[in-house]
Amino acid sequence: MLTMNSFNFAGHRAIIRVDFNVPLNSSFEITDDTRIRAAIPTIKKILKDGGSVILMSHLGRPKEGPTDKYSLKHLIPDLNAKLGLSVKFAPDCIGEEAKSMAAALKPGEVLLLENLRFHKEEEKGDTEFAKKLAGLADIYVNDAFGTAHRAHASTTIIADYFKGKSMFGYIMDNEVRSIDKVMLDPKQPFTAILGGAKVSTKITIIENLLDKVDNLIIGGGMTYTFVKAMGGKVGNSLVEEDLLEMSKKVMNIAHEKGVNFYLPIDGVNADKFDNEAKILVSPIDQVPDGWMGLDIAAGTIKKFSEVIEGSKTILWNGPMGVFEMPNFQNGTVEIAKAIARATAKGAFSLVGGGDSVAALNQFNMTDKVSYVSTGGGALLEYIEGQVLPGIKAIRGY
Repeated sequence: MLTMNSFNFAGHRAIIRVDFNVPLNSSFEITDDTRIRAAIPTIKKILKDGGSVILMSHLGRPKEGPTDKYSLKHLIPDLNAKLGLSVKFAPDCIGEEAKSMAAALKPGEVLLLENLRFHKEEEKGDTEFAKKLAGLADIYVNDAFGTAHRAHASTTIIADYFKGKSMFGYIMDNEVRSIDKVMLDPKQPFTAILGGAKVSTKITIIENLLDKVDNLIIGGGMTYTFVKAMGGKVGNSLVEEDLLEMSKKVMNIAHEKGVNFYLPIDGVNADKFDNEAKILVSPIDQVPDGWMGLDIAAGTIKKFSEVIEGSKTILWNGPMGVFEMPNFQNGTVEIAKAIARATAKGAFSLVGGGDSVAALNQFNMTDKVSYVSTGGGALLEYIEGQVLPGIKAIRGY
């Protein structure tokens, strides 16, 4: 399989599928440039070799074809600054103009194509559309892990037209390597920490992880479905009634497989869903009527931190409480610190999923863990054990 470092791009036109789906404010300024920053090393390597680059991406979810709000032209000033050159822009991603602009590219030049999703064929995985995109270049680089779980024209189908001439960019390569390190070859003890609101969104992940982990730590809103399943009192806390039996079953399977299944032992409760609410700490299974659990408390933090700091491999997905509210963020902050301490002692830590990453960013701790995944949905599907089409298209499995 070709790699970025083993291939010389001199004289080649590379089309890169990037994930430039970034948030813009009302003045069309980028409010979080993480995804663009992440893609720069891949682009620069190709230019340094003496190749030229065609960038393609989606932005938002345009429903009715081209819309100014979702135009990638808004990203040009930022790209110019980051690359130190003048990026060209094609007003469509296919068609005669895109074709002639791509053909005219000189080594060291960059062309940005207009939003792929202005064409319905992109999300449908249309082969003709993919073929037109492929016709713009002679090398295909997929560097968009965030869309690797979608069999779209630009992420998967296009690779059919680049047999032996496709590869992962640096982001994709790092993502796949880091997740494989955790899922295929973890050093023991392996601890997975799952938080977030609902059991329903994590049940397949839990089932897949029970064959791999030594310790499974549960936090966040989904705690209370497990607690109620065991007969605990949860007050007004979030509970998925239809998953009580499934939660019991999962705990039994963990026990049978010898996995240590950790639930919080105490929680921080509020009398309403509000940062200014009254606060009461109680054992996790004794939430008074009219109160709801919004964070983990001191006893739980101590117990979870001990388990985390004794681990060699750590996977974290989902916050421990409503971390967006300052009065209920302590549990998430303390677990992040425990992961950082374990990492400093040599553990490999992978953090992924929108909320966990947002929490790390908020607490300025992204550089304290081994790897922060850029793909929310893609990461979760990979952990569930699914084959991601964007990865399979290039490496074959």
